[in-house]
Amino acid sequence: MPMAAFRRAAHACTDHVRCAHADGAGLRTPCASLGFQRVDPPLGERHVEPRARIARDAGPVAGSTRRRMDVAGRSRSGMEGAAPMSTLEALSALACNLRWQDCDAQVQQRVRWIVADTVAAMVGGSAEPEMRALSAARAVTGRCMMLGIGTGADAESAAMVNGSAGTFLELDEGNRFARGHAGVHVIPAALAACETSGADADTFLVAVLAGYEVCSRIAAHSRLRDGVHPHGTWGTLGAAVAAGRIAGIGPQPMARLIGIASSLMTATSKRTMLEGGLVRNVYAGLANRNGLLALQLLQAGFDSELDGLRSLFGAVLSERFDEAALLASLPQGDPHGPGTQWHVMHNYFKLHACCRYNHGVLDALDLLAAQQLLPAADEVERIEVTTYDLAAELSDPAPRNTLAAKFSVPFAVATRLVHGNSGVRSFGWEAVRDPRVRSLATRVQLHEDAAMTRSLPQERPARVVLHLRNGATRTAETSFNRGDEASPYTDSELTFKFTDLCMRAWPRTHAERVLVATLALGREVAMADWLRLLRHPPTD
Repeated sequence: MPMAAFRRAAHACTDHVRCAHADGAGLRTPCASLGFQRVDPPLGERHVEPRARIARDAGPVAGSTRRRMDVAGRSRSGMEGAAPMSTLEALSALACNLRWQDCDAQVQQRVRWIVADTVAAMVGGSAEPEMRALSAARAVTGRCMMLGIGTGADAESAAMVNGSAGTFLELDEGNRFARGHAGVHVIPAALAACETSGADADTFLVAVLAGYEVCSRIAAHSRLRDGVHPHGTWGTLGAAVAAGRIAGIGPQPMARLIGIASSLMTATSKRTMLEGGLVRNVYAGLANRNGLLALQLLQAGFDSELDGLRSLFGAVLSERFDEAALLASLPQGDPHGPGTQWHVMHNYFKLHACCRYNHGVLDALDLLAAQQLLPAADEVERIEVTTYDLAAELSDPAPRNTLAAKFSVPFAVATRLVHGNSGVRSFGWEAVRDPRVRSLATRVQLHEDAAMTRSLPQERPARVVLHLRNGATRTAETSFNRGDEASPYTDSELTFKFTDLCMRAWPRTHAERVLVATLALGREVAMADWLRLLRHPPTD
């Protein structure tokens, strides 16, 4: 092809910036310190059009037998009218069309509570010695804060450290349909992006909502392979979406951003949580960092494969990716219309400082305690626990460290009986080394019930039978976990949790002020004032 013709063809393609202008929002530079830069048209054009791929039969084929395919894998030949929206396009449209001012008041307040709960998890986790050491290694002069640490950092380091701290205590919120923790994968990245861009509270909150809705819906309609840990996978896309909303990009760049983020997910192993590999606590941190990196790559002119979402969840990470069900779950037309099912409204909060799969049996023990029927630990001969498959996997009676303890049903039951609660200290090193706990944990028999497994995800059932030394038994059973929408914690319980966790790094009075401000964010409290509270806690 003559060079002049080649240039004309290249310049006819849609580039990142021009495509964004057509969508009305455009690509903007949040802050130079993030390294985000506007892409000159010639650079972006070389990577975007034509959005086609070559479909090949087995083995080499002649050029005449090749056919152009669109993003969803449909033949373009003979197509009339607009093609149906692909999953990637539909998710991008949802992310970009959300308007904070049009969200229902209940949705808005749930997002604020999710932000508050995640802040508490990050501040509480920051007090762990490993997090103190990591934050010291990442501390630089920067505009972003490492929560609870009191030092600054660049955006990527702050997002990574805060995301890692937020998972350390196993007290961050989650979503039962996503089977994972969306908030801690989205909020640290959104926080860092807002700190560098100066975005207002409404922009921050709608970015959190967009990131949460997109990544939790992807998770809900995919089944990760058995050996994959959810942390650090689909949450990367949520972090990228939140950063993209704060940057003000439109639907087409957002689709490319999600595609790039899909290729930046980490290969996370479930064995790390079961065996106490503390590197697992960094998975969410990496997702937040990589979400910011994905936006930088987009704005620098990088592109992804044509449908990274389908490739990664359809063939690499997941055994199943139900795109039809995902599309059906999305709002038709205006996302703020009647009938929209918000995933944030199906989240759960945690008071037990361990894996969610332990919570059913711990709730059952709490039921016995509420009825004055919970025996002392030394009265118990053995314990039978029956539950669903995912919980029955947590069977190690002798966890080697605090992380493994949080993923052990026998340990969780034993430490609850010995220490009288299931808070942070009950899963700390003293508890892990406690001979009373270790002895009792060996006497916990764990069974899966197939009927209980079939009840997922609508229910999270568990049954516990305590066999006492005097021959008596005590039995309790639960169908739902406390903290779910079917059995929510009260605002008072969540307030106590927030204060208790934040007091690991802040004075009580400051923790209380931060909670009040967080729940009023975007109404009586501006983003800049809220950030000052997070960044500069008093020393007395």
